[in-house]
Amino acid sequence: MTNEALKERTLTPQEVRAILNTDNKEIVELCKKASILPRKNSRGMTYFSYEEVKNLRKVQAMKNKVTNPVAVQSETAAMPAMKSILSSLKNMENTLSEKIAQVIDEKLEGMDEVVVELIRCKTDNETLRQKIVDLNKEVYQLKNRLNSYKSVGLGLYVKKESHVWE
Repeated sequence: MTNEALKERTLTPQEVRAILNTDNKEIVELCKKASILPRKNSRGMTYFSYEEVKNLRKVQAMKNKVTNPVAVQSETAAMPAMKSILSSLKNMENTLSEKIAQVIDEKLEGMDEVVVELIRCKTDNETLRQKIVDLNKEVYQLKNRLNSYKSVGLGLYVKKESHVWE
């Protein structure tokens, strides 16, 4: 096979298991470590490219590689530095969380006053609506009362008999 044909070749999960001599669980772990996302074809079947399988094989080899004592010593020497970096990151995360919470609290602080004012306005609005209803009733009664008078001339008025109960 040519290099070009190898790059275009796709492999099924069964073939990948056989090549890497492993199970699906380890393939998933290797994919995570190698940052490889399995793709699906038009029929919904998972496949890997030849290059991805090569990368998975490299990651597997690194994982299975026996570490020598010198590497272990350098790793243990790096542990305090890693812990320091991790604690710094944790402190940064906490500081950012606190600052964001503080900003949100400050922004929402004025909202309580706005809500109280809104409730007061709504109550006033309902009171004014009731007054309008009452005034409309009074206007209706006054118009009926006014219509019960008949002009007789010279600015004199006589009350007609009304059959409306007041």
